[in-house]
Amino acid sequence: MFDLHTHSVISDGKNTPEEMVEEALRRGFTRIGLSDHSHSESDDAGMAEADAEPYREEIRRLKEKYAGRIDVRLGLERDYYSDDFREYDYVIGSVHSVRMPDGYYLCVDWNSEWVERDCRKYFGGDWYALTEAYFRTEADVVRRTRCDIIGHFDLVCKNNERHRWFDENHPRYRAAWQKAADELLKTGAVFEINTGAISRGYKTEAYPSPEIRAYLRERGAKMILSSDAHQKENIGFDFDRYFGEIKTGRIGEL
Repeated sequence: MFDLHTHSVISDGKNTPEEMVEEALRRGFTRIGLSDHSHSESDDAGMAEADAEPYREEIRRLKEKYAGRIDVRLGLERDYYSDDFREYDYVIGSVHSVRMPDGYYLCVDWNSEWVERDCRKYFGGDWYALTEAYFRTEADVVRRTRCDIIGHFDLVCKNNERHRWFDENHPRYRAAWQKAADELLKTGAVFEINTGAISRGYKTEAYPSPEIRAYLRERGAKMILSSDAHQKENIGFDFDRYFGEIKTGRIGEL
């Protein structure tokens, strides 16, 4: 079993990289990837620019130290607006924000009150217009980030549990994500089934939603399980729940 989407204290995680590796080893994982948030002017969770090389050196050290016991991979969660294009073992490409015409980054990953405020300011309270803007950006994430894995495809739903803000069955919402999915399917990149919002109490389902996962599977998408763990206890969170879904589809090996 492997988990390639994890975060450490290098960005916004709670444990050191070595603590994350030790926990994965203790729990019988064969591979663990550290994928801290890239430096980006749009993402407050990202690492400082000065930390990028020390981060790379630390993961390489761990790769050597634990060789033969667990396969440690040097990854990066590269934000759509990131300026870090160094070489990594793999890259997760993610859209956390949508850039507004005035240069403001509307972050859909923020607390719900801020997202509501920004939706009113920039979209006149039209949640479907916001989701359309998000998925237009998402459709370009592989080209822009040069990623191997597409991170939390429908992150815009993070605070939309029980359709709090908009109906995920609405034709405008469906049309928006389907257009983005169709573009990304052409790239051959791997989609993750991301359980991070479940472990942190935002959602009861993984990203992407069951409907989107079914749409992707029907079109031959490769998928992997990702915990998006920000602390060691959440490595592999809820994987048992989704493992059967992966086994019946195509598994992306990186």
